[in-house]
Amino acid sequence: MAAAIGAYSPIEVLQLPLFVGLLTMGCLLACLIAFFYSIHILRRQAPQPTSPLPPATFDYVVFDSVVIGVFVGISLALAQALQMERAYWVPVSCLAVIQGASLRMVWTKQVHRTVGTGLGLLLAWALLSLPLDKWSVSLIMMVLAFLIETLVVRHYGLAVIFITPLTILLAEATRLGHGPLDTLLMARLLDTVLGAVVGLIGGVCLHSPRFRTVVGRQLRRLSPSRLLR
Repeated sequence: MAAAIGAYSPIEVLQLPLFVGLLTMGCLLACLIAFFYSIHILRRQAPQPTSPLPPATFDYVVFDSVVIGVFVGISLALAQALQMERAYWVPVSCLAVIQGASLRMVWTKQVHRTVGTGLGLLLAWALLSLPLDKWSVSLIMMVLAFLIETLVVRHYGLAVIFITPLTILLAEATRLGHGPLDTLLMARLLDTVLGAVVGLIGGVCLHSPRFRTVVGRQLRRLSPSRLLR
């Protein structure tokens, strides 16, 4: 996923160390915020017991990873074949949908992703129509991030409404105002719909007992013996 996004990032090779450094600084800042927030919360209440992780079986570790990777790759290949300008948006949507814990959750996330993106594009259009500068963009992104973290644990579809303009600002901040706004928003909608459809098909396969039996048998034949647990 990171490779797909990086492949479509408009930067020069000589700028790569700079952007890697910026990414590292952002990760370190996020870790520091989480660390100090955790200390603050632990002073106010005792930590909750953690649930045990599922066993590292072949189906859980290998089969799911291979199927998800194949369908994310298919979504990117379709975007490339259709010559979509921002093809990396397609696998992002595909991955968000296919990771549902059940087929019903996959279907629900697909609906939430599509409808939420449509409404989010209207919000993005309203925000991007304003006279924005670097400070107002930063403030808007802070507010959107707060709303996302507040809503995502309550209703994914509502969170996607605010995820959409945030991701557009993150990915397109340096190119805003250099092209038609309608073209950008329509491209995001088409990319999201295509990725959600491929993710839904992948989710149907992932949660199909017959598919898991047939494909899993072939994967076991091709996998090293140490992975067959």
